[in-house]
Amino acid sequence: MNNAGNIRASITVSNTGDHDGEEVVQMYIQDIYGSITRPVKELKGFQKIFLKKGESKVVTFNINVNDLKFYNADLKYTAEPGDFKIFIGTNSSDVIESKFKLVTQTG
Repeated sequence: MNNAGNIRASITVSNTGDHDGEEVVQMYIQDIYGSITRPVKELKGFQKIFLKKGESKVVTFNINVNDLKFYNADLKYTAEPGDFKIFIGTNSSDVIESKFKLVTQTG
């Protein structure tokens, strides 16, 4: 991912229960090597979905550079290049994890 781009992260959620129901799918991001201490998992998005008994849905989150910005030690709102983890699940513990890298554009 670069400063002008974005990535999409998707997960399939299934209702394996005996009743129709709602679920909140949450997306967290972790900056692996920030210049300051950052949260281990920072909530960056969520979607509430309704699933009928036995139904599955694909939930997609779009991630852009603004989702990675924070106030650094100089109080500048910025996104630093480097490695990130993304976590998607129904809570902050039961998640599926993946990695991506933010690279800066030159020129």
